[in-house]
Amino acid sequence: MKFSDVARHAVATSLLPFALFGCALTTAKEASPSAATKTISGLQLSEVEPEFQNSWTQELEAEFQQRAATVIRHFANPNGYGNGYGENEKSAYPRAMFDFLAGNRKTALAFLQQEDPQADKHAHTEGIDYYYSFTLKGQIRKYFLFGRFLDPAYKQRMYLGAKKWTQEDPLNRMHPIYGFGDSRGKEWDMSKRGGWVDSRNTDNLRAMREVAVYLMAEKTGNEKTRQLYKQKIQGYVGALYHIGMGEWDSEAYMSHTFVPYLNLYDFAKDPQVKRLAKAALDWMSAAAAVKYYRGGWGGPSKRDYGGGNGALMSSAAKTFWLYFGDTPLPNSQPELDMLHLITSTYRPPQAVVALARKQFDKPLEILATKPLYENWKFGNDEYPAYWETQFFGNTYQMGSVAGTFADKDVSPFKLMAYNSRRGVDYFVANTGGNWVHPGKNPGDQIGQSRNLLIWLRPATQMPFFFQLPKTAKAEIEGGIWFFQLEKTWLAIYPINLNTYFPIPIGDRKYGSIYVREQTFKATTKESTYAGFALEVGEPESHGSYEEFKQAVKQKSQLDLSQLNQGRVKLQDVKGNHLQLFYNQLFLLPLLIFNGKERNWSENFALYNSQTGNQSPISLGWKQGELLIKAGELQFKTRAIP
Repeated sequence: MKFSDVARHAVATSLLPFALFGCALTTAKEASPSAATKTISGLQLSEVEPEFQNSWTQELEAEFQQRAATVIRHFANPNGYGNGYGENEKSAYPRAMFDFLAGNRKTALAFLQQEDPQADKHAHTEGIDYYYSFTLKGQIRKYFLFGRFLDPAYKQRMYLGAKKWTQEDPLNRMHPIYGFGDSRGKEWDMSKRGGWVDSRNTDNLRAMREVAVYLMAEKTGNEKTRQLYKQKIQGYVGALYHIGMGEWDSEAYMSHTFVPYLNLYDFAKDPQVKRLAKAALDWMSAAAAVKYYRGGWGGPSKRDYGGGNGALMSSAAKTFWLYFGDTPLPNSQPELDMLHLITSTYRPPQAVVALARKQFDKPLEILATKPLYENWKFGNDEYPAYWETQFFGNTYQMGSVAGTFADKDVSPFKLMAYNSRRGVDYFVANTGGNWVHPGKNPGDQIGQSRNLLIWLRPATQMPFFFQLPKTAKAEIEGGIWFFQLEKTWLAIYPINLNTYFPIPIGDRKYGSIYVREQTFKATTKESTYAGFALEVGEPESHGSYEEFKQAVKQKSQLDLSQLNQGRVKLQDVKGNHLQLFYNQLFLLPLLIFNGKERNWSENFALYNSQTGNQSPISLGWKQGELLIKAGELQFKTRAIP
C-alpha cells in the first residue's frame, strides 16, 4: 500500500474551539471527591471544586499517601539543594520544597528566595527568573502554593516581575540584552534564542511555558495575554484528544509534560481553563496507564534514551508509580517531579488506575496511532506517523510500531513479562549499534498481531541485539531459540541470523544500569533479508514451558519459501498465521493475520481496542471522546468541536 493512500484517507478537522467535560460511572465504593487529602506535612493544598475532581476511594488515597511519605523521606535533609543558575532550578526547587515538607522550612524558604545568580539578566522582570521553561514550573508552585510562607517583599517582587513579563506576549518580545538571540551557544542559553521566555518547542517545554504565562497573566490582570494563552492551551489539549501527543509515551519526558498541567489544574481561576487542565491530565494519565505494567514502562515510545528497560527505571514509570503502584519493588530512586504530584489534589480516574493495573479481561489487543513530532505545525495533523500494536497476555505485555520513516529516538519493540520479585522482566530487541539502543532504524519493518511478531530487514552487515534478564533459561532446539521467563515463554525463529552469543555492554553507564541483564548479539548471513519471528506463550494458553516447547516444535511453522521476495509466514501452535510482506517503498509492511489484511489507512484511531465493547480504552481519530472501561469501572470524557 502506498503512503499516499494513507494520506488520502485523512480528514481535515479543526481542533478549535471545543468544549470539554467528563463523567465517571462505577459500581465501586467511592470516596466523595472532596474527601481527598487537603494538607500534606501541614501545607494547605490548593482548593479545587468537586466538579473538577475524579472520585477516589479511601483505599487508593491511603496507598498514595503511603508512597508519597516514602518519597518525602527520601529527599529529606539533603546535603544541598543545588543552585539557581540557568535552568538548574528544575532540580534545586523541588529539593528545597521536599525539604520544606520534611520539616526544614527555614532552610528551604531561604533558598527559594535567594537572589538569582543571573539577576542582572532578569532585571526587566525584577530579577526573577521567568525565562527558562524548567524553572517556570517550580516558580509557579513556589508562588501559588508556598506563597503564604514567602517574605511579603519577595512575593511582591515576583508579582511585579510577572506583571511586566505578561504585559505582552513574552514569546515575541526582544530580550533587553540578547534580543532574539544569535543562534550560538547551547540550546538552553538565553544568548542563543533571546526573547523574554524560553522558546524551545517540545511538548514538555511548551507546556511549562504556556501554563506559566497563562497563570501569571491571570494573576496580574493582563487579560489580553491571558486570553492568548488560553487559546494556546485549548489548542494543545484539543490536539491530545484528536490526534495525540508528539512526544508520545516518552519514558523520559511524559512526566515533564504532565507536571505543568498540575500547576494549571491547581491554580487556574477560570473554570474553562481548569477543565482543560483536568482533561489534559486525564488524557495523559490514561496514556501512561496503557504503557505502565507492574512498575515497568512498555514500548514502543518516542524520545526513548535507552536507560529505562527495567521496573522503576524510567522517569515516567517512577513518577506514575505514585498513582498506580502495583509493583513489589520499592521506588529507591524517585523523581523530583513527584513533588508536584504529592502537593496537588489531582487524582486520575479510578478506571485509569484499573487500566494501569491491567484489571480487565485478557488476552486483548489494542491498535493505536501516534502523530508526528511537533504535531501542531501546519500539515502535521493530516494523518498519523506511527501505527502501534499492543498485546496484553495474562503474564506479559508486548508492543511494537510500524511507520513510514526511520526515527532515531523511537523504541520500536518491547515485551514486559511478569516477575514476582522484580515486577517485570524485559525482552528488548533492535538492530545496529553495539548493544540494544533505541531507534527505529532504516530498513527495519515489524509486523505484530496478538502474540506473534515478524521483524524483517535487508540482510546487510547490521546485526541484531537482544536484551533479556540473566535469570532467563536459554535453549536452542530444532533451530528455534527458546527463552523461559518466570511465567512467560519466548520462541524465536531466526531468519538468516547466525547463532546469538553474549556480549558485554561497552558503556560504563549503561553497563551499570543493566548489570542484571544479558545482551546477545546475532550477526546476519549473506542473503536478501534477515530478521526473526516471535511466538509468545504462557500457562493460560500453553500449559507448561515444556508443553509450549513441544507444541512449537511439532505444530508451529515458519514459511520462508518466498523470503527472496520479502515474504514471511508464521503459523503458531493454535493454527493462527501471520504474514508479512516487506514494503520497499514506504516501510509500512503488508500484514495479514488469519487471512485478514491490516489496512493502515482504515486504522487511524488513537486507541482501538479489539473487543466488542471497546474495553479497556477507546479514542477515535479526530473524534474527541476518550472512553476507559476496566472491570466494573468506566470513565468517559469528550472534546466537542
